[in-house]
Amino acid sequence: MSATGARPVNAEETGRRIEEVLDRLASSTDPAAAPAAEELVRSLMDFYGAGLARVLRLLSASGEPLGTLLGDRLVASLLVLHDLHPEDRDTRIARALDDVPEHPLEVVGFDEDGGVLRLRSRTGGGCGCGSGSGVQSAVEEALACFVPEVRSVEVQTPPAEPALLQIGARPTAANAR
Repeated sequence: MSATGARPVNAEETGRRIEEVLDRLASSTDPAAAPAAEELVRSLMDFYGAGLARVLRLLSASGEPLGTLLGDRLVASLLVLHDLHPEDRDTRIARALDDVPEHPLEVVGFDEDGGVLRLRSRTGGGCGCGSGSGVQSAVEEALACFVPEVRSVEVQTPPAEPALLQIGARPTAANAR
């Protein structure tokens, strides 16, 4: 729930709503509306960023474990947004992939220039059932909060292992009659 108890807050949805409002203000007939709104957003970002930085400093100084805080999608996305997340990119990628336990994946590589994360499924696939898109969307959703520098994901699925061929005993001459 949000601080007011109204409904859950989603970082991506909130970002889209802010962009929509800024776009509406930019098309306003008042030429001062858009710059004033952008200044307001920057001021609020600075204010909340400073508050989050202080929370992290206070928690770190007290020796409190940050794992739960860093594992929360909303908190993690705020920390990343303000460039305050204490974990490096690879650790955040691993944390995001832990959020998708039904699809065990390993990192093959990350192209920093293109923002492409290449992953390999740890389990055999290739069944033709189309589940690859489900894996892809689950991974992209998990990464959105923790690792926004990943702009696209490529999931490599190993081919399915061949079916086990059962070979029976050859009939003996006595059984053939």
